[in-house]
Amino acid sequence: MDEGYIEATGAPTIARPTDNIRSSASITLSVWNAIFLREAVSRVSGGRAAWVWLLMEPVAHLSILLVVLSAIRHGITLGMDFALFLAIAILGYNLFRNAALRSMAAISANRALFAYRQVKPVDVVLVRAFLEGVIQLFVGLIMFAGMSLLGFDVLPYDPLTVMLVYVLFWLFGTGLGLVLSVGSTLIPEVGKVASLCFLPLYFVSGVMFSPVMLPPEVREWLLLNPIMQGLELARAAFSPGYTAVTGLDLGYVTAFAFVSFFFGLALHVRFARRLLMQ
Repeated sequence: MDEGYIEATGAPTIARPTDNIRSSASITLSVWNAIFLREAVSRVSGGRAAWVWLLMEPVAHLSILLVVLSAIRHGITLGMDFALFLAIAILGYNLFRNAALRSMAAISANRALFAYRQVKPVDVVLVRAFLEGVIQLFVGLIMFAGMSLLGFDVLPYDPLTVMLVYVLFWLFGTGLGLVLSVGSTLIPEVGKVASLCFLPLYFVSGVMFSPVMLPPEVREWLLLNPIMQGLELARAAFSPGYTAVTGLDLGYVTAFAFVSFFFGLALHVRFARRLLMQ
């Protein structure tokens, strides 16, 4: 029937079946918003003064390394302030590690939500990783603002490269978290082994040292680690005077980040039913 005729005569209209059906995108966004609020409240109020510890953890980490390493580095000049050298690496590595480890545990921590058919395992992993990225962003801004008040030059020489490298750290951590969340859910021992591996990874990623200090044969092997390359790229982008090692490749870090992310998504699609039933 002609719509103009219906409006003119005031005849009642018949609701079409699709009128009250929400789109998949709107449902997904609503689910993500609800999970984000739930995770944020749990993260900030999970313990006494939990929000204070979010900031104090990297600050304490930086302070301890400054005290210990300043006494043993014997005046080695890297072309930038040693405190800034460490701060850049600590924030970058924490962004990668926290996104990976907290995403890995997202499925087991939110299993009760799977009673709602709108909530999928991949949703809780992605939202938890996004929340961790937001938290680390604010922690980094506050930390660098504090260092600026203390007289450190924290304005990066190439801010776009710095932001890109930190986004890649987050994306790499999220991708690894997606992979590990599937592995640790199906095989619990995977999560235990992965958690142990992050400690030696910390020591070989160049958080406390620059690869230019190492012999060439050792340096070549360590530069296969995309975390070390990312930290060096971030330091070089902060200060043009920084003595960066040759052979750094932003594309190498980007490839690791995107491959891990899409591989993690593929695993969630492949094992979606088993993750819900596990």
